[in-house]
Amino acid sequence: MQNFWKNIPRYIRYVVVQTLYLFLLMVLFRAIFYLFFFKSTITSSAVITKAWYLGLKFDLRLALILVIPIALMAVIARNRFFTSKVIRNINRTYVFIVFTVLTLLFILDLGHYDYLGLRLDPSILRFLAKGERADNARMVWQSYPVVRGFLGLFVFLYLVFRLQRRTWNHLSAEPPVYLRNWPFTGYVTGLTLLIAAGIYGNFAYFPLRWSQAMFTRDNGVTSLGLNPILYFVSNFSVQGDTYDINLTKKYYPYIAEYLKVDKPDAEKLDYRRTVPADSTKPKLNVILVMLESTGAAPTSMYNNPMQATPNMKRLADSGILFKNFYVPAISTAKTVFGVTTGLPDITAVKTASRHPKMLDQRIIMDQFKGYEKLYLLGGSTNWANIRAVFTNNVEGINIHEEGMYKSGKADVWGISDYDLITEASEIFKASNDQKKPFVAFLQLADNHPPYTTTSGAGDFKKVKEKDIDMEKFKKSGFVSIDQFNALRYEDYNVGHLIDMARKDGYLNNTVFMFFGDHNCILNPYSFMPLPEYELATGGVHVTAFMYSPGHVAPQQVINTPGSLLDVYPTMASMVGIPYNNYTLGTNLLDSTRVNDKYVFITYLRNQQPYYALIGDRYLYEINLVTAATALYDLQADPTKNIQAQQPDTAKNLDNLTRGFYESTRYLMFNNKK
Repeated sequence: MQNFWKNIPRYIRYVVVQTLYLFLLMVLFRAIFYLFFFKSTITSSAVITKAWYLGLKFDLRLALILVIPIALMAVIARNRFFTSKVIRNINRTYVFIVFTVLTLLFILDLGHYDYLGLRLDPSILRFLAKGERADNARMVWQSYPVVRGFLGLFVFLYLVFRLQRRTWNHLSAEPPVYLRNWPFTGYVTGLTLLIAAGIYGNFAYFPLRWSQAMFTRDNGVTSLGLNPILYFVSNFSVQGDTYDINLTKKYYPYIAEYLKVDKPDAEKLDYRRTVPADSTKPKLNVILVMLESTGAAPTSMYNNPMQATPNMKRLADSGILFKNFYVPAISTAKTVFGVTTGLPDITAVKTASRHPKMLDQRIIMDQFKGYEKLYLLGGSTNWANIRAVFTNNVEGINIHEEGMYKSGKADVWGISDYDLITEASEIFKASNDQKKPFVAFLQLADNHPPYTTTSGAGDFKKVKEKDIDMEKFKKSGFVSIDQFNALRYEDYNVGHLIDMARKDGYLNNTVFMFFGDHNCILNPYSFMPLPEYELATGGVHVTAFMYSPGHVAPQQVINTPGSLLDVYPTMASMVGIPYNNYTLGTNLLDSTRVNDKYVFITYLRNQQPYYALIGDRYLYEINLVTAATALYDLQADPTKNIQAQQPDTAKNLDNLTRGFYESTRYLMFNNKK
């Protein structure tokens, strides 16, 4: 065997060895992913083995693609491959770039998965948006061991390149093997066929495709079966977000009927609903509180065994709990855009707040006539270009942000939530004392890496593993004690806000609406009524509750699905102002919608994007890539597609789902003031 290997020309052997090195690098990171990041509800060894098998084939494909330039140089130069200084320098440069970039991308993928529970995809480019790179870099610096990571990376790459140099020197010292034309042609043909077969990757008519990794409904198994770099490239699209006017008109009648548009017109595409003033309603102050990364599942109102949010539960029990409340997409920037404009942010790569053509919107917050309008954030509104969402659409809005507070910065996200609430309450008190009603958007941020917590008033204490029941903790979905403490700290600050409102005198003439912007990354959990971890709807199912002593009756639970888009129509109706609704949101308290309310959501399952409608009984979804559709009965088997058994229901919901989607795409560009 050794003689056979030695008889192969050394430049062919070099190609084989480099392929092996590239493949082993990817296998190393696949093993790291499996050992430290892999999460799944599936325990079948056969399923896990199949995911590994597919993943290794993808890894081999990428290794072979990357080795092609080396193979071309080798077969063209033949024995000059090891004697030409120019070829040596080109080869070394290429190998250096490939191994460095591969290593960095795999590390980035692991960080992306740890943060969002998803393999690397083009949406990560939003973190490189102009004006936000520094903030995102500081978040990484404060959340991860960057210095130790770079030292480890440097040592690892140093060892890799020592191995590369040794391999080159070893092969270049061997005597050359000279081949006549036919033997050389045989080697080249054999090498070409092997590379082509490895890239093709299948013993079937069709080549290996990333969709084959989605042979289960489990995101963890799918993620294990993918190569993140190939997946990123295959899903990267340079096509911008747009709309199709013909599709908008086609599905307009369904959405117009659902929204109860005043004057439906499929040519003019009119979405307006006029809501008159209600003089019987008091002109209460309105405070919207966005709870960072606060899904439904981690909170105390949804049977989580850790009961991390007693203050939130107390307020929800004293007001209205919206049990089935969803945001359209997993992204803080998309939530801020969605709640403010009443439109789902369905942009593919960046967010609507970063899209100049989507920043002119007719919104309800602007119609709070006679109200002072406030937006308060502990950090900078340069983040995600959020400033433009408000200043471009809300006349006279007062923005309070980093640099305007007395408190110092706590981390990359600005001042701490405790300090933000303390200083915000002073602003609310000043308006209230002047008998001037106000509508305020208060955005919390500390329930987010780097999970900064303070002692608050001196009485907030972080817990450690020894302080809690770890059996309950493992069932709760929390991925770390730091994450658990961050949610406890957010709950502490919710209590602090109500205490400050009582102390500063505006509690009894204010209505508070609390809502999460998206769920946090969680380990598998099974205590919710629906298998939302498996359905992938858990990421967009968030907590939401309304509190206003003396104005909102306690002990109310609304099970009818609600949406982030519904917040401003609801609050405007609560205080009785007249408004025109041009958005896709409706009043959460509209009793006429109890039986026919649906909520538009988007999610990724098995790395596949879906848009869907979810209601009391049915979930209808459309795959954004394959256009495959499915209907699920949430009151029977929520994981079984019953589209064939209920074709009429499926057809009706298909029309309405596409109506929401196409109208959203249209309105993002055409809801101008």
